[in-house]
Amino acid sequence: MRETYYAGAYWGRRQESAEECAQRAETFFRLLAGCHPTYARWYEKTKSTKKGLQLGFDPTRDTFVRFFGKKKYQNGTDGFYFGAWTGHEEEDQGGAVTLFCGAHGEGSSNHVLLYFPVEEPGSEKVLTTPVLAGVMRAMALAWEPDWGVIVSGDFRDGLSEQGSAGTFVGWVTYFSRQRGEVPALAEPVRVEPVEEKGTLVILTPERLSGRIPEHLALGRRVQQSIETRGLLRRIAG
Repeated sequence: MRETYYAGAYWGRRQESAEECAQRAETFFRLLAGCHPTYARWYEKTKSTKKGLQLGFDPTRDTFVRFFGKKKYQNGTDGFYFGAWTGHEEEDQGGAVTLFCGAHGEGSSNHVLLYFPVEEPGSEKVLTTPVLAGVMRAMALAWEPDWGVIVSGDFRDGLSEQGSAGTFVGWVTYFSRQRGEVPALAEPVRVEPVEEKGTLVILTPERLSGRIPEHLALGRRVQQSIETRGLLRRIAG
């Protein structure tokens, strides 16, 4: 069974209007489209694949304002939910996004998730350091999260018993400036700024796997270094 990878960005309570969330969503999808051609076209997510392929949309601010005005995309009076996919039915292509934003009630955790292709050749084309660094930058610039990660389920489980958002490192990890300063880290790890928002930590230039002992050992060393700075803590709602 192949490893499955995802990108996630998380932030705590943040009250935002439909218009504010819509502007962030437009920025996110625009930046995402520049990361890889796979992300140039989107459809509303539905239970029916046939119906979903008839629901293509242009990811603009006005489009998302319209979506967030619908009851099915509202979480009562506390935030907005939306799901989209690229229209590729095969596991070797495409991807899907879910987002939850604008929530401000006690215990709320806003987030955006992007799921990558599982099979080759799609995963081979998308799961590269340049593409993934671009994806995490898109998430950071659009949503201004507290923390973000791109990781496989196997690697996450190898470094964290509970896998709680904010508490472990991945192939690519993002830390907002509010979390603190990322320490200098030895090669092959790269540390890159994301404008004035925060910092990316990229563990390896090649695909990081939770099934390679050397990768897990590297992850544990880096995680320990970052944890001593207080950067790894659960996202508070």
